[in-house]
Amino acid sequence: MLLAIDVGNTNIVFGVYEGNKLINDWRISTDRNKTSDEYGILFEHIFKYHGLCLKDVDDVIVSSVVPPLMHTLVEMITKYFDKKPLVVGPGIKTGMNIKYDDPKELGADRIVNAVAAYDKYGGPLIIVDFGTAITFCVISKDGDYLGGAITPGIKISSEALFSRTSKLPKVELTKPRNVIGKNTVNSIQSGLIYGYVGLVDYIVEKIMEEIKDEGEVKNVIATGGLASLIASESKYINKIDKLLTLEGLRIIYEKNKK
Repeated sequence: MLLAIDVGNTNIVFGVYEGNKLINDWRISTDRNKTSDEYGILFEHIFKYHGLCLKDVDDVIVSSVVPPLMHTLVEMITKYFDKKPLVVGPGIKTGMNIKYDDPKELGADRIVNAVAAYDKYGGPLIIVDFGTAITFCVISKDGDYLGGAITPGIKISSEALFSRTSKLPKVELTKPRNVIGKNTVNSIQSGLIYGYVGLVDYIVEKIMEEIKDEGEVKNVIATGGLASLIASESKYINKIDKLLTLEGLRIIYEKNKK
């Protein structure tokens, strides 16, 4: 059984695979203050609740965009799973040509998403990951990673709005019925949700113009915790794949295992 762990700034998403089949997956909050033992006990309780045992895990693969947490997690995996994890980073085999000025700058989550998306859908394609930041990744028809864009995520923008204004309340991130809000809460929700729909669609549109020599982009894939919130209104996003990162970790593990 393979344990795949993706460490994001807001959440840690992890799942267990039996061969190519995802048995179960979970999402917990990223906490930089937790110790390796606290994470170990948390994983153990989650596994036990779902009828799984830590000893059933044969291998572990990890991708992370939170470097300060890596030592803690590697220590936890070594102690509780008795495994040395495979960490996505420089030197790991991905099977993808990364055409970034400095490939070492590219976040592990973006690489993993790109590997999974091209494997599942082919290219050219665009991936939009709705995490703490919203990232856009562009893959060529031949499977090369061409680059992308990064914007602040919806939660970052909403928190900035609430913290920098005296009279605007915190609101639930949900889609209002109308763009024209009749009260302050609906007005903020409209600005956040429909504003980001416009942002996403405009960037995707400009990307399509820049890579028109690659041919028609048939797939714009949304992933991440808030994917469905924006994807339902986007005129370009045509697939939602929230577990894209875990699938990419499995594929990269297989490439390196061989």
